[in-house]
Amino acid sequence: MSLSFLPEEVKSALNHLNINRLTEIRLRRGQPVVIEYDGSYAYLGGLGFTTNIADALKISEVEPILTSATDGCVYGYTEQMKSGFITVGHGVRIGIAGEYVTENGKVNTIRGVTSLNIRIPHDIKGCADYLVDSLFKDGVKSTLIYSKPGLGKTTMLRDIARNLGKNTLKNVLIFDERGEIGAFDGYGDGFDMGTVDVIRAYSKLGAIVSAIRAMKPDVIITDELYGDEDIKAVQFAVDCSIAVIASSHISDRQILQKMPFEYYAELKGLGVRPDIYDKNFNSYCDSRPDDGARSSVFGK
Repeated sequence: MSLSFLPEEVKSALNHLNINRLTEIRLRRGQPVVIEYDGSYAYLGGLGFTTNIADALKISEVEPILTSATDGCVYGYTEQMKSGFITVGHGVRIGIAGEYVTENGKVNTIRGVTSLNIRIPHDIKGCADYLVDSLFKDGVKSTLIYSKPGLGKTTMLRDIARNLGKNTLKNVLIFDERGEIGAFDGYGDGFDMGTVDVIRAYSKLGAIVSAIRAMKPDVIITDELYGDEDIKAVQFAVDCSIAVIASSHISDRQILQKMPFEYYAELKGLGVRPDIYDKNFNSYCDSRPDDGARSSVFGK
C-alpha cells in the first residue's frame, strides 16, 4: 500500500499502526489528524493512534498533499474530481472538500480545498465465499450489494470477481469507474483475476454498451450505482442475458425493488454475514448445514 504522498510526520506515525486495520485518514486544514482504526475513530499522534487531542498531529495545509498525490498534476484528475474524489495508486480514494464550482447544476471543479478523506482499500480473500456459495451455486444471478458507506462493498465486489474469475470459466468484466475494484492487480498484492477483464471509464451506460459488444462478458461487476443512467446500463446488460453484480448506497427497499436485480445483499460489515433477500425482499434461506468453513470469515 503506497501512501507516499502523505507528509513525513504522518507517514512516520502510521508506521506504528497495523495498516490492515486502518480504513480512513481524515486531514482537515489546521485541525488534528483523525483516523478510523479497528472500526473506531481516534486522533493520530506521533506514536500511532491516541484519544488525547493534545497529542494529535495537525496539518496546516492540505492542498500540497493533494498535489503530491496526483504527482503534481491535479488537472489530470478533473473528471474524477467532478464526483468529489480522486483515486490514486493501489485504489486509494481521496474524498475532497472545499468550494464546489457548479455549472448547469453539476460540479465542474473543486477549489480552495480544505479537507481530505483518504480511504484505504483492503483485499480480504474469502470475504465473499458465503455470498457466492449461497446465491451462485446454480449459476450467477444478478445481485445488488448495498449498505451505507464504509462497510466493505468494494472489498466484497473484488473478492467476488476473484472467486468467479479463478473458479469458473465465465468471462467476468469489471467496470471499474473509480479504479478501486481491480486496484490490487499489478501491484504485487496477490490479486489474481483469472478470467477477468477490467474496463475503466466515467460513464457506465456508454461503456457497458460498447464493452458488451467488444468483450462478450457472461458477468459484469460494477461499483456504485448513482442515477437513472446507471440503472439503464444495468438493465441493458440484463436484457442481454448478462448477470450484473453491483453495489449501491441506497437502502430504500421501494427504490431497490425497481432495479433489475434478482437478489439483494445488505452488508453489515465484513465481519458479519450479509442479509440476503430475493426480488420481493423475502429473506433468502440457505438450507445447507453450516459446516464451519463458510462461517470462518463471518464468525458464528
